[in-house]
Amino acid sequence: QVQLVESGGGLVQAGGSLRLSCAASGRTFSSYAMGWFRQAPGQERDFVAAISWGGKTTNYADSVKGRFTISRDNAKNAVYLQMNSLKPEDTAVYYCAATTSGPWTLQTAYRSWGQGTQVTVSS
Repeated sequence: QVQLVESGGGLVQAGGSLRLSCAASGRTFSSYAMGWFRQAPGQERDFVAAISWGGKTTNYADSVKGRFTISRDNAKNAVYLQMNSLKPEDTAVYYCAATTSGPWTLQTAYRSWGQGTQVTVSS
């Protein structure tokens, strides 16, 4: 099992930027593909972005493509989500997740989850 802890959330104005971090411990981090999901109150948990175990392949939800960038540093057991041009509709709790199998866009494929970090974008 891999344990995940997100950080970096906060309150920003529309158009601003945040960088989320996910620190992993436990099973070898590089064995997992990693994903970011988000969930607003009363709504479904939605896919945001994913990255392969080697960091060479990425996937993004259409709503964030061109604004968000996922990356990983296996030497540091960390995954990042750089969020630029933030919009109020990006407001949600953001979760880091780990999987050893796909499909990446489905939360059921992920076996480990972090506790989430709140991102609030004001207008």
